[in-house]
Amino acid sequence: MSFLDVLQFIIPAAILYASPLIITAIGGVFTERAGVVNIGLEGIMIMGAFISIVINLTFADQLGSWAPWVGLAVAMFVGIVFSLILAVAAVSLRADQTVTGVALNMLGLAVAVFATKLLYDKGQTDSINERFSRFDVPGLSEIPVIGKMFFTDVYGTSILAIGVAILAWFVLFKTPFGLRLRSVGEHPMAADTMGIKVARTRYYAVMISGALGGIGGAIYAQAIAGNFSAGTISGQGFMAIAAMIFGKWHPLGALGAALFFGLAQSLSIVGATIPYVKEVPEFVLLALPYVLTILALAGFVGKASAPKASGKPYIKGKR
Repeated sequence: MSFLDVLQFIIPAAILYASPLIITAIGGVFTERAGVVNIGLEGIMIMGAFISIVINLTFADQLGSWAPWVGLAVAMFVGIVFSLILAVAAVSLRADQTVTGVALNMLGLAVAVFATKLLYDKGQTDSINERFSRFDVPGLSEIPVIGKMFFTDVYGTSILAIGVAILAWFVLFKTPFGLRLRSVGEHPMAADTMGIKVARTRYYAVMISGALGGIGGAIYAQAIAGNFSAGTISGQGFMAIAAMIFGKWHPLGALGAALFFGLAQSLSIVGATIPYVKEVPEFVLLALPYVLTILALAGFVGKASAPKASGKPYIKGKR
C-alpha cells in the first residue's frame, strides 16, 4: 500500500470522525463568544445520540433512508431544550457555569441510560439498519488524486459539518447578530448601554450550542456507533471543547482542530489496516485521541485568550 493509498483510505475516515466534533465545537464557540462556558456539551451530545437512535429505530420502516435525518432533527430540538437548563441556571440564576455544565453531563447520561433500560429492557439499544448514506460528488469525484480523497463515498454529514463551520464564521463575523453576540462576551456592560439585551443574546447562544451539540451526538450515534449505550459518547464532548480552545474560539480554527482530533480517532479504528500503523499496540491507538486532547490543552490554553467575559455572570449596573 503506497503513501497515496494510505491517504485515500484515512482522510475520508478522519473527516467522518471529525464531523460530530466540528459541529459540537462550533456550538461551544457560540456560547463562549457570548460569555457562557458550556462544559455540558458532553451531556447534550449524549441526549442527542440517544434520541436520534430511538427515533431511527422507531420510524425506520416508515421513513426509510430519511430516518437518520429525522433523528438528527429531533436530536437538534432535544439539544435546544436540554441546553435551556444551562441557560436558566447560568444566565438567569447566575449559577457557577462550570458546576452547572458538569451537572448537565451527569444528568444527560443518567436520563439517557435510564430511558434506554426502560424502553429496551437492557443496557443498550438495538443496532440501527438505516444509517447516513454515502455518495460520490458529481464531477469532483473524477478529479485525479484528491477526488478519491475528498469527494468519493462522502457522507452528507461531512458536508453538513463543513457547511456549519463556514456558516458560523459568516454569522459571527459578518452579521449584526454576530457582532452583538461577540460584544456580549467581551464587554457585556458596554453592550447593555448600547441597547443590546445581554441575557437574551446569551440565551440565543446557549440554544444554538444545544442545537449543534444535539446534532453532533446524532451524527456520532447514527454514522459511527450504530446504537446507543452508556459508552457511546465517551469523551467526544470534551474533545469538542478542546477543539474549540485549540482553535482559539474561532469557527474555522475549531474546524481545523476537530479534523486533527478526528484523524486521531480514525487511526484508533482503521489503524489495523494501515502499514506501520498496525504495528503500534492497540491500546496506544485507542488512547491517542485523549492523549492528544490533553497535550493540545496543555500546550495552547495559556497561549489562547478566551473572550474577556467568558464564565462571568452579568449583573445589570454592576462592573
